[in-house]
Amino acid sequence: MNDQSPIQTTEAIKTSRLPDAQIVTSVTHWSDRLFSFRIARPRSLRFRSGEFVMIGLMGDNGKPLLRAYSIASPAWDDELEFYSIKVQDGPLTSRLQNIQVGDEVIIRPKPVGTLVLDALLPGKRLYLISTGTGIAPFASLTRDPDIYERFDQVILVHTTREVAGLAYGAQLVKNILSDPLVGEEARDKLLYYPTTTGESSVNMGRPTDFLRSGKLAGDLGLPSLNVTSDRVMICGSIGLNKDMKVIAENVGLSEGSNSQPGEYVVEKAFVG
Repeated sequence: MNDQSPIQTTEAIKTSRLPDAQIVTSVTHWSDRLFSFRIARPRSLRFRSGEFVMIGLMGDNGKPLLRAYSIASPAWDDELEFYSIKVQDGPLTSRLQNIQVGDEVIIRPKPVGTLVLDALLPGKRLYLISTGTGIAPFASLTRDPDIYERFDQVILVHTTREVAGLAYGAQLVKNILSDPLVGEEARDKLLYYPTTTGESSVNMGRPTDFLRSGKLAGDLGLPSLNVTSDRVMICGSIGLNKDMKVIAENVGLSEGSNSQPGEYVVEKAFVG
């Protein structure tokens, strides 16, 4: 695997000057297509790990330009982390990718989302299936002690087109395993399975194909996906979400929600 160090990281802490905005405290550019950033957390914001909020920048017309972003930091963190693609002609990301420490990001502190542990019935194993920046809510969940209290094994599956796209996830797992809060349990329970679809890597292929063929379970020494023990969270491309729903329901898993927990959940509002 190629060197997965971020291209550039900057850090600082300042005070916001505008209502509904928070100061950018750090920015990390992982590749020419991906970056993450952290902002100060509003004192009033309470959220469950895995939820998302609306964030953005002020548009040229003087109105906020907002988009749904999953919070990549856990519920206990003093800051909020976000992970984003860079879209050169994107209305928001074309500008957001140029933010620097000390800039202000607008946030609407009303977290929502289905990728929360409360939307799942109890089980033994939890599969977190993601593509691209869809790993963001799982970056939040895998840093939260609650996930290791509820499940015996947590399997983080992350798929990108190129090897460089795996850098964020690889660093995330490295940090988790050495984290004083969750590291000890994560070393026993967290399994990481990165794959690529457009560039050669240890696991080249789609996670859906690996699940159907049994390769993923075989590589990790796990039994086949089953309704008795397994729970699944899905966050990624539209294609992944649809294919994973079929796989989950074919083995008897039912879709859950905040109001009616089930065996799998998929985030419909966030596609990465």
